[in-house]
Amino acid sequence: MNLNATLFAQLVVFFILALFTMKYVWPPLMKALDERANKISEGLAAAERGKHELAVAEKRVQVELQQVHEEGSRRIVDAERRAAEIVEEAKRHAAEEAAGIIEAARHDAAAEATRLRDALRNDVASLAVKGAEQILRREVNATAHADLLEQLKAEL
Repeated sequence: MNLNATLFAQLVVFFILALFTMKYVWPPLMKALDERANKISEGLAAAERGKHELAVAEKRVQVELQQVHEEGSRRIVDAERRAAEIVEEAKRHAAEEAAGIIEAARHDAAAEATRLRDALRNDVASLAVKGAEQILRREVNATAHADLLEQLKAEL
């Protein structure tokens, strides 16, 4: 065999194989590599978007937490203020009720004192009449001497 012919045949086969590879094998391989590169770049872009969205979400969460904290503080302050108002209102109501009870007790005490004074006057008048009866040794008619007894009650 001739070395030149073999070399030439191998060169032709090599070029045919190279053309076949470039025409049928290389494009799907390059397409797969390009698709892979696109997927990787899309994944990296999505990861960057995710990081950005995460940072935005964290900022939004911090703002919302701050707002919730402020609102909670406001509600606590409002509740404490309302509790103080309720306590003051209860104290005022209790003071009014106590004043009413004290006034009613004073009124009852004054009425009882008046009743007791009247009863005492009647008892003293009766004792005076009995004493006068015994002194005079005769009966004093209470109806006949009503004016005198009323005057005696008034003096007492």
